[in-house]
Amino acid sequence: MKRELPDELKFLTNRQLPQKPFTESMSGKICVITGATSGVGLEIARALASHGAQLVLVSRSKEKAERVAADLQAQWPVTVDNIRADFSDLEQVRLAASIILERYPRIDVLINCAGMHSTTKTFTSAGHETVFCVNHLASFLLTALLLDRMIASSPSRIIQVNSEGHRFNGLDLDDLSWHKRHYTGLRSYGASKTAQLLTVWEFADLLQDTGVTINAAHPGDVKTNIGHNNGWLYRLFTRYVTGLFLKDATISGPAIGYLASAPELAAVSGRFFHLTHEEKPAPHALDREMGRKIWAISLQMTGLPADFGRALREG
Repeated sequence: MKRELPDELKFLTNRQLPQKPFTESMSGKICVITGATSGVGLEIARALASHGAQLVLVSRSKEKAERVAADLQAQWPVTVDNIRADFSDLEQVRLAASIILERYPRIDVLINCAGMHSTTKTFTSAGHETVFCVNHLASFLLTALLLDRMIASSPSRIIQVNSEGHRFNGLDLDDLSWHKRHYTGLRSYGASKTAQLLTVWEFADLLQDTGVTINAAHPGDVKTNIGHNNGWLYRLFTRYVTGLFLKDATISGPAIGYLASAPELAAVSGRFFHLTHEEKPAPHALDREMGRKIWAISLQMTGLPADFGRALREG
């Protein structure tokens, strides 16, 4: 008799399953994507462009973003707008959000894909641990700042590109900046992705009955440039060891496109997907008490009002 894996380990088999196809037209849809100049974000942009979406790319590098826009428009008859923002600087995230709100009367899809992995502990100018800021705080802030517009644009969808890496580590709310504990790249990455997942559940509750859904997704075990900011030993290891077991990032685009468009997911919110298959996250990423605490801390760290959720619902 074949034994099934427990829910928390099904990612081992989900990565091998056939994926659900991205078939819906995105013509006329305004899609905001962060981190779209390489890797998973670029493949998402390509997939959405190939289905007719109007793209708004939020990127750190103006030059890379312009090359991506030119490439996309050479292949498909779509419009591509570029907005610059370094996600290690929350003031730049605020500025990017204000530009988006000024230019676009509606937003149909928001895909937060910008992310990083660092083997060395560093801090932003505001004093946040950089990985936590880029992977969690920046996407949290951008999502919050665009929520009113997305509610007004409903039905609309938010996708947080997360990772199976959330299984590497939970959160220590008393040491989010790693001043007391030994820092490793995997642990800090896991903590940032756990924080993002925990706040997805909070956003989902907040958005009930608004016509806006929010889900998180692992984009597949794929080769990307994430972590290339690290030293030569890390880069060699990822290229010649772990890279041998990874797939091409082209699988990510259609999977996220499916989540952004599939009619059967129109009312599905507050879920975690491995590519196109729903999956159960690690137990520590399902702790709703911890989620409420990191929600409040995230509001404080990003400068949002403590009553943000209540004010949004009442407004």
